[in-house]
Amino acid sequence: MLLDLDGTLVHTLPDLQDVANQLLAELGADSLSAEEIRGMVGDGALKLLERALAARRVATADIEPLLARFLSRYEARPALLSRPYPGVPEVLRQLTDEGWRCALVTNKPHRAAELLLRALDLDKFFAVTLGGDSLPVRKPDPGPLLAALAALDATTEHAVAVGDHANDLRAAAAAGVPSVFARYGYGVLPPGLGFDAAIDAFTELPPRLAELRRG
Repeated sequence: MLLDLDGTLVHTLPDLQDVANQLLAELGADSLSAEEIRGMVGDGALKLLERALAARRVATADIEPLLARFLSRYEARPALLSRPYPGVPEVLRQLTDEGWRCALVTNKPHRAAELLLRALDLDKFFAVTLGGDSLPVRKPDPGPLLAALAALDATTEHAVAVGDHANDLRAAAAAGVPSVFARYGYGVLPPGLGFDAAIDAFTELPPRLAELRRG
């Protein structure tokens, strides 16, 4: 089982918005709304910060110091406002009991992802955690999914990828893995991008997996 993090397992927008707006305020820029931040999530911390600065027309010659400040503040309290979606711990426990081995594959930086999982007591469900900086490539490249499967000693034939973003679905398709689209998350899919199943709540995942297995 290959699972995304932001917008799939955990509602992280409030903390991402809070930290981004702290930096923008220090730069003399107006805050971003939750809806604006929502559209910036999915390609990692650097892209989120670049999009936030661009949205408020803040120019910077070197974004790396700002990124370091963003990550330092975020990692200091990644779950201050963020919470798992309803049923996430219970469903992960059920899947584990049913024999699924789970890997977290996210474009979020690895350290930030691990700190968030630990803060929410979700880390115990994952044998493997790969972040956007764990490999030279990130989703939508299939590399992270394939690397996670190799670490799990699993094959694509017995895998499923779950995520809320076009990057998740494209990576799954390129890896040859069935995909489940989390419609309640942050991503807006372009026309024509397909998936094998969809859920409107994480609690719907077990029956969808059963349907995929039967299909």
